[in-house]
Amino acid sequence: MVGKQEITCDDILKELRAKQYRPVYYLMGEEAYYIDLIADYIEEHVLTETEKEFNLIVVYGADVDVATIINAAKRYPMMSEYQVVIVKESQSVRNIEELVYYLQKPLKSTILVLCHKHGVLDRRKKLAAEIEKVGVLFESKKLKEAQLPAFITSYLKRKGLDIESKATSMLADFVGTDLSRLTGELEKLVITLPKKQTRITPEQIEYNIGISKDYNNFELRTALIEKDVLKANRIIKYFDENPKNNPIQMTLSLLFGFFSNLMLAYYAPEKSEQGVASFLGLKTPWQAREYLTAMRRYSGVKTMQIIGEIRYTDAKSKGVGNSSLTDGDLLRELVFKILH
Repeated sequence: MVGKQEITCDDILKELRAKQYRPVYYLMGEEAYYIDLIADYIEEHVLTETEKEFNLIVVYGADVDVATIINAAKRYPMMSEYQVVIVKESQSVRNIEELVYYLQKPLKSTILVLCHKHGVLDRRKKLAAEIEKVGVLFESKKLKEAQLPAFITSYLKRKGLDIESKATSMLADFVGTDLSRLTGELEKLVITLPKKQTRITPEQIEYNIGISKDYNNFELRTALIEKDVLKANRIIKYFDENPKNNPIQMTLSLLFGFFSNLMLAYYAPEKSEQGVASFLGLKTPWQAREYLTAMRRYSGVKTMQIIGEIRYTDAKSKGVGNSSLTDGDLLRELVFKILH
């Protein structure tokens, strides 16, 4: 949308809560979580339970054609102000462009929701333009790793809960950017939280999710930043003994992300917490502290070498030029090269 601010999930939910409905919602993108959040809200809240019996239609793209969708959308509601038509996996509908004919004069009493996961509609096509004229064209984008702590904090805040920063990092590092899985783990924490307690601690994450509060990727990163050889090797030993909970690919991905950001931090015009946070797109200045500490311990040249070593270890972990080393051996070798 040139010169126009993209609509967010919060914008859409705010409208829906105010009962401001649009004739069509085209929900698309790589992050399934927000698509489901909006579609589920419409399915659950627009109609009463009685109204749903006659006025809620849910179909799957592979089972219907455009004509079926248009015919359903052209129906008038029965004993209700609205009818809701939800098309899941709408990317499977053949000739979806023909929906343009309906959108030129959509029924105001129909709320048509199309869920297109793991891909997007070509915005240059006429269908995208017609959707934007009368309804909502929403792209659900994957969150970046740096945005996860803010997502976790705000998700829990809406439930009246707080979380310690170490606990946030443990969760973000362990689960990654799969928001459906992440919110599932957060709900587990909410349910198991003792009565009258409103703050989630690393101990609760260790007990309920199975991440060690002392031996995890977050602590490994801290040990490397502090150049704490003993602590780093203890964590690697724990990872080697518990490979299911600590797959090497996750560790390498997080280390690569950190040292790539560290390389960028050297180019920040202002080397303060605020300056580095702003340059790296971090949500809060305190997230920049680790980078400032690491910049004092690793030179730019060394950081470049480390990034190369992580890539080399990644290739070896996938069998390239490696016939005998275990994942534990590979991590030990990598940590040695980072620290020396």
